[in-house]
Amino acid sequence: MQFAPEFLDDIRTHVPLVKVIGRRVQLVKRGQEFVGLCPFHNEKTPSFTVNEEKGFFHCFGCGVHGDVISFVMQDEGLAFQDAVKKLAAEGGIKLPVANSIDREKQKEYDSLYMALEVACNWFKLQLDGESGSSARLYLANRGLNSDVINNFKLGFAPDGKETLKKELERKGINDTLSLSAGLLSESSKDGKLFDRFRRRIMFPIYNNRRHLVGFGGRALGDAQPKYLNSPETKVFHKSTLLYGLYAARKLARNNNQIVVVEGYTDVLSLHQAGIKEVVAPLGTALSEIQLEELWRIVDEPILCFDGDEAGKRAANRVLEKALGQLKPGKSLRFVTLANGEDPDSLVQSAGPQAFRSLISGSEPLSTMLWRMAGGEERLDTPESRLAVSTRINALLSKLKDSDTRKFFRQYYREKLFSFKTMNHPVKNFSRNKEEGRDYGLYDSERYYKNNNLRSKKPTTSLSKSSDSAMGRQKSLLRVFISFPILAEEFHEELERFPFNNLKYQKMRDVLINVTQHLANTINDSESCKYSEQAMIELRNEVAKNNLEDVFIELEKDNLIELKQNKIDKENPDDELFKKARVQIRHLLDLHHRLVSLEAFKHEATEAFAANMSEENWDKLIGALRSLEEAPGIEELVSGVQLDKKNTKNS
Repeated sequence: MQFAPEFLDDIRTHVPLVKVIGRRVQLVKRGQEFVGLCPFHNEKTPSFTVNEEKGFFHCFGCGVHGDVISFVMQDEGLAFQDAVKKLAAEGGIKLPVANSIDREKQKEYDSLYMALEVACNWFKLQLDGESGSSARLYLANRGLNSDVINNFKLGFAPDGKETLKKELERKGINDTLSLSAGLLSESSKDGKLFDRFRRRIMFPIYNNRRHLVGFGGRALGDAQPKYLNSPETKVFHKSTLLYGLYAARKLARNNNQIVVVEGYTDVLSLHQAGIKEVVAPLGTALSEIQLEELWRIVDEPILCFDGDEAGKRAANRVLEKALGQLKPGKSLRFVTLANGEDPDSLVQSAGPQAFRSLISGSEPLSTMLWRMAGGEERLDTPESRLAVSTRINALLSKLKDSDTRKFFRQYYREKLFSFKTMNHPVKNFSRNKEEGRDYGLYDSERYYKNNNLRSKKPTTSLSKSSDSAMGRQKSLLRVFISFPILAEEFHEELERFPFNNLKYQKMRDVLINVTQHLANTINDSESCKYSEQAMIELRNEVAKNNLEDVFIELEKDNLIELKQNKIDKENPDDELFKKARVQIRHLLDLHHRLVSLEAFKHEATEAFAANMSEENWDKLIGALRSLEEAPGIEELVSGVQLDKKNTKNS
């Protein structure tokens, strides 16, 4: 049904916006507006405003904007027509009279819903009766209790070609209606009608309006297919439905989390374990419509796949499909279980907390895409990096949003470049003049001047006003004072790293000079002495440069587990050295990412200042949110634990 503009204006006029939003948000009046915490993103300082006079709401934090109808649509995940009908009923506004075509269509739908409900009740009786003993045993073996079975209205379709058909006829439902509802099938040989579902556990499937629209049937024994869904009907469209969504929607919205699993029993098992914001597609990969439905509920749905090869393929298919729909503020996260594991078996064997832990550690789409393109393989040659770059570019070409595509490409270019040094442990500690290295004492001010790099120093939000930037700088130096040998390996990036504390700059200079000096005095045959000698000379140089207080500060806060008996100081390929390299790489990558985000924010700010269009506004909001949600100084490697202070980024 289409609504006239005048009717929609009546709703906007007669249904108070503040009253509707006030049921969800605690609003405080400030001047002519009301303010509160935004219900669509996590925030501590209110940035959500409601203007009753003008009839709109707006959040300055995430950019969401709209009227009373769009609020109900987004808050409750309703379709436009459903939101309009709900608000019309609330405001006592009569709906427009449907024309004869609309009335006939609704009458047909109601008949289909009725037939399906009759079948559902009959399936439930069969499950509880004598014919359902094998089905009850199967469900018991899966660990499902009577509460979850009853809540989700599970049933059983017994064997027999006309058992349900006769029951429906007895209830006054003719064969034509039963066929239209997908309860019967027609023989291709003689045209006779027979029960579509036989000897199957029945899972009722509901739409967003809580109408029963179809079934999924799980075969007992070796019958094929193992799972059989209702056929496409006027009310059942498999690509638009998610199993369990009607039960999960409200909680998922309140918790800002929804998890997508592969099967019906996964949903039931998790629901029984207290994890209720869970849904499943109907035996197929997620469709574009299903992804949009999930994004109406949360910004980052979590997809959990079985740990077998089929699960990995399913994850890759969803990722590729989702790329074409990605836009600022909407993405996916992924959980991949161990091989042979599924959510049901994990909860049964290890308990719900084990599954919650996996969910809390879910990976962003960017990480999955990197792995899918081969980014976790050895990338120590131009050829290997080129191959990954080619695969990534092919995937990113699917991105339709130009800003998202631009940002992703920049992110992966930097990530590929970062592997230039990562896979090259120090083997030869000597360098020669031809490499262009100045063997005089390194001085950071001279370096920036000679290389025209003053403009590369950090912006305010990344440095002087940011405790988190100081935390990153301290964390980086902590690793280097424990593994000074690595200052030679990472000397190029260490030289360019913008320390804004003068004493930290001097400590960096000392580290570089110590390792540079040793690189030129120790022969390859004596390289085993390098690590131990570097530590000795570092302490001497620290004393000469009056940096003992900085060294003590870093050592005192240093949570890196580096007991002397744990490190093979004569082997730069020791496991702890490898972990330290990874940690250094992580901190450098984090800095590069934040610099890129700052540049993106600057570009978006200038664009908005020049042209205050909605497109430029969305771009600016996306940039600000990306900066706000950037990861902190994360503990990446067991055995190399960074200080947990100052972990929130600028």
